[in-house]
Amino acid sequence: MGHGRKAPPSLTSMTGGHTLDAGTVLLQWAAGGLAFTWVTTRRREVSLGYGWLMRSTYLVIGLLGLVAGLRWSPHAVRDLASAGLVVAAGGALVASVLQRRAGVAGHAAVHDARTARVAAMTGIERAVSVRDETATEFDPRWDLVAPVLGLVGVVAVGVSDDQSPVLMTLRLVIGAAFLGVVSDAMLLGHWYLVQPGLRRDALLEQVTWLGRLWPFEVGLLLLPTGMVSVISGTIDDGYGGMLGWFWIACAVATLALVVVTRAALRERYYSAVMAATGLLYLAILTAFGTDLVARLVLRG
Repeated sequence: MGHGRKAPPSLTSMTGGHTLDAGTVLLQWAAGGLAFTWVTTRRREVSLGYGWLMRSTYLVIGLLGLVAGLRWSPHAVRDLASAGLVVAAGGALVASVLQRRAGVAGHAAVHDARTARVAAMTGIERAVSVRDETATEFDPRWDLVAPVLGLVGVVAVGVSDDQSPVLMTLRLVIGAAFLGVVSDAMLLGHWYLVQPGLRRDALLEQVTWLGRLWPFEVGLLLLPTGMVSVISGTIDDGYGGMLGWFWIACAVATLALVVVTRAALRERYYSAVMAATGLLYLAILTAFGTDLVARLVLRG
């Protein structure tokens, strides 16, 4: 085998002793996703089901992260934070279900106003939304507890890095927000099928945040020791530089998709929202490629 094709270096050797562990990645994803869930729920415009979907989704992701971390890469603070995130997300989910009779004030107001307008134009009476005015509405600020706990775990992993704790911490925190917002934007785009009367402002806000985070995500991954070293060949990615060029393609494509998605949302037709959602599907692939490929090649 001495003259055979050279095998790529192992993940551990490529990352200087660190691995791209599933426990940290899943905690980042859950924390970022729950943080941007609050960005939407704080508007009190999206119906209750959206919050239930997001909390349950990221609760499962956080739980998988906890199991993966305990099984393959134990880290006391991170794993404790993962458990806290799961409990807090579950608590918020249960509370929102128990308080469902109060509905969502903004959603109900828009529904009733549009119902009255249609009735005035057509003479067709429709029932207004049913909500218990005496019940207490779920406070969206409870959605912040889980991501804050998750952030503690993410930061703990970063500061425990033995070579670049500050840079690693910034990469992990921005990466969590980056992965979370692109996932939330795609899921919110789908929610317009359930709630077609929802204003586009909520989705546009998520896409705007994705665009705002992009330069920080890419910039931090370029800082030494970063992807510049991979592109220049100083760091061998094990594939003749292919991963470096793949990373560039993912980063550029993500920004392009943000621009095109914003342009689609400016169109008046409802189909524009579905087009934007399709573009965000692609953005998830390129955004995850931007973050995870760089961390795989560099140091996890």
